[in-house]
Amino acid sequence: MAFFGFGQSADITIQLDDAEKRKVAKIRAEDGGQETHYLFYDGESVSGTVNIHLKKPGQKLEHQGIKVEFVGQIEVYYDRGNQHDFISLVKDLARPGDLLQSTSYRFEFMQVEKPYESYVGTNVKLRYFLRVTITRRLTDIVREMDLIVHTLSSYPDTNSSIKMEVGIEDCLHIEFEYNRSKYHLKDVIVGKIYFLLVRIKIKYMEIAIIKRETVGSGPNVFNENDTIAKYEIMDGAPVRGESIPIRLFLAGYELTPTMREINKKFSVRYYLNLVLVDEEDRRYFKQQEIVLWRKAEKAPRKPTEGGGPEPTQRLTSAQPSLKLYDPSPSPAEPTADAQTPDADRQSPTVDDDPPAAQSPVGQNGDA
Repeated sequence: MAFFGFGQSADITIQLDDAEKRKVAKIRAEDGGQETHYLFYDGESVSGTVNIHLKKPGQKLEHQGIKVEFVGQIEVYYDRGNQHDFISLVKDLARPGDLLQSTSYRFEFMQVEKPYESYVGTNVKLRYFLRVTITRRLTDIVREMDLIVHTLSSYPDTNSSIKMEVGIEDCLHIEFEYNRSKYHLKDVIVGKIYFLLVRIKIKYMEIAIIKRETVGSGPNVFNENDTIAKYEIMDGAPVRGESIPIRLFLAGYELTPTMREINKKFSVRYYLNLVLVDEEDRRYFKQQEIVLWRKAEKAPRKPTEGGGPEPTQRLTSAQPSLKLYDPSPSPAEPTADAQTPDADRQSPTVDDDPPAAQSPVGQNGDA
């Protein structure tokens, strides 16, 4: 795989040493499609050859120097003019002078630290790339080659389950349980939902995987929710003592590992969103965060600082209330009931005249 650049008087190609045997991976493109690039891991060296081909043989190319860079960069879409380079390695290939003929240069970046996973989201992009620059007085000749980086993690088999009781006082009391709190990207989520008290007429129940992308900090925080998958897991009114099984396969979805406070720029978190709909089309929901990680195919690696999940804790709750679904957007971060202070945990007020239509799950900040 070669990448070609078109300058005024020269073309640039970048060829990796192990291009024939190195794996490739796909990543989402900004236009919603997919791109394919060479795959690297943390600590791997990056080496190859830069080829400069003069378009007009016999005509010299004056330059102020030639360099190659390895760059790790975070770009926020609403502030495109202010990219942040968290890695910037430079090697000079040639001093200022003249190129009289097509020339090749070797380069090698030894055991490069790549702390974060490549990511293309709704409002932010984290990318790694090689950049070759022929510096000239008027217009530089530049060629970039994107690379994909995957962060690998390994977790012990003792992965504690999530078990929580939620309800509306004197109306509905359910208990949900998921077999683990951390799942690798090809894992299966297994769980059960128990109905301990049912005094409202439930029409159906559905479960969804929600990806929440948070960019910025303080007052300049942008939250974007994306519904990755949604399934109806119950149709009809449940009775007391009934149990609903859950089995959700993750392998078929475009998922990334959980990313927390990446370089203090953005976070990506995943939630299981349980929604109950009554016969008057009122929606009650409960969100529970889960941790996703990329399973190591080679030697196990420890989670990278800033990009790995926090230590596992068993989640318990006395009787947090379900939330009545509110389709109106909120400027604050979307509500996750597990994060609601005890003083604010009140049974929702159910209107006698519910709204005629509700927004789909995952289309606003509350679901």
